[in-house]
Amino acid sequence: MRFPLFVDAVSRHAGLPAAQAATIARAVLQTMVERMSGGTAGHLPDELDGYLAGPGADGPATAFGPADFVRRVGERAGVDEATARTGTGAVFATLREAVTVDEFHDMVARLPRDFDGMTQPIPRPDDV
Repeated sequence: MRFPLFVDAVSRHAGLPAAQAATIARAVLQTMVERMSGGTAGHLPDELDGYLAGPGADGPATAFGPADFVRRVGERAGVDEATARTGTGAVFATLREAVTVDEFHDMVARLPRDFDGMTQPIPRPDDV
């Protein structure tokens, strides 16, 4: 899935404008790089790998929990916590659709167990 199509799907899932969905998608993917253990190469669609470059891409995982993940996404994307939470859920939902079940489980397995709730559908900001 090419990034523009990925962003369109994130936008639909989150009910956000495409430009904001793109910013949030990049923020989520970059934050995933910081948090994933064992690197990310080969664990996301090839078209998205370019958005996973940056600080932490080759280094060890940085320890932080789900709440801090959402906070970091919000800071990177310049959005409030509710929008960051919704966007994060939309990105994970879109990843779930973009890869095979095994690929998604492999990717999620690289996150700590306390991230399980983040990979499930998350309500939109106006539902919180």
